[in-house]
Formats: sequence, C-alpha cells, structure tokens
Amino acid sequence: LDVPMYFVYRHGKYIDVSGKSFRDFMEGKLEAIPGEVATMQDWEDHLTTIFPEIRLKRFLEMRGADGGPWNMICALPALWVGLLYDRQALDEAEELMSSWTTADMLHMQENVATEAFKLECAGRDGKPTTMLELAREVLRISRGGLERRGHGEETFLTKLEAIADKGTTQAEDLEFKFTKLWNGNIDPLFVDGFM
Repeated sequence: LDVPMYFVYRHGKYIDVSGKSFRDFMEGKLEAIPGEVATMQDWEDHLTTIFPEIRLKRFLEMRGADGGPWNMICALPALWVGLLYDRQALDEAEELMSSWTTADMLHMQENVATEAFKLECAGRDGKPTTMLELAREVLRISRGGLERRGHGEETFLTKLEAIADKGTTQAEDLEFKFTKLWNGNIDPLFVDGFM
C-alpha cells in the first residue's frame, strides 16, 4: 500500500500521481483527484507497476526468473506447478522451510544473486546448508509433485536438474565465457545458443 504510485487511469487518460501512496488514494487523499477513492481496477493497475518476487493478481505471478534460454521456457512454470498443485509436494515444501526465520529468508534473497549455489543458508529444520543442496531438494519435491499429477510435465525439470548436478549457475557459466573465452566481447552471447 505504501509503494509509490505512478498514475491513476481515468476516462482514457493517465493522471500523474508519482510518489503518492495507494493508502492515501484509498482514503481519497490524492491532490490530483481530490475525494476520489481507489477501485479494484486501480489496485490492479498499481500492481502492474511494482515488481516483487511474487505478485498477487487474480493468480500468482512468479517473477523470480523472467529471462533465460528459449529451451528452458517451461522449466520455471513446471517447478512451481510441481510445488503448488500437489498436496504432498506443498506439504513437503512447507515442512522444508517451516523453521526458517524472516532473517533466514532475507539472507537468502539478499545474497543468492552474488553467491549463487555457494550461499550458506538455512535448510531443513533450520540446519545450515548451501543453496545448491536446497535447490536439489526443491527440485526433488517439485518432480514428485509433477509425477503424481501424471501429465509428463516432470521432463521440463531436466535442464534445471542438470544445472544443479553440475553445481554452477547459468550466470556463472556466462561469466566464465565472457571473461575467459570471449575476451569481454558480448556478441557471442547471441550465437552461442543461450538466447
């Protein structure tokens, strides 16, 4: 509610309300449109301007990996389907993280982009583990969920499992190529099969 707004859309026009809070809008306190209160459509519009890891719309929009190679386009949706659409998998995932503290989760979110699979983090029962081991466990849970659904979707996890088996992320592989093989030239990225 307090993420700064950009606009309100009324009668085919965008009204600039940059920096104002949606909370104030709900209370009719926007100077640009005094006394007017937010509607559900205004809320939906506002949500399109914020970019959390998971965005609640009329569905859950998982935004954690917006880009990647074409041959893995179904991997992220399959991972989430395996975790969320099977009761046993959902229970296993909940049990895996049930003892994590807010500090544990923030530590992971704030450091995984730079430390990748090497990140030391909380695992099952809060015991120390690495992000690599945690990724392998989440993939195992998701695969079980997809197998129980019986639609053959688990095949989409194969490339993710190969990454976990290898123990290096796509970003680390690309960084190696960029610095060691391509001599700092980004052009090969577009012909190397990643995109």
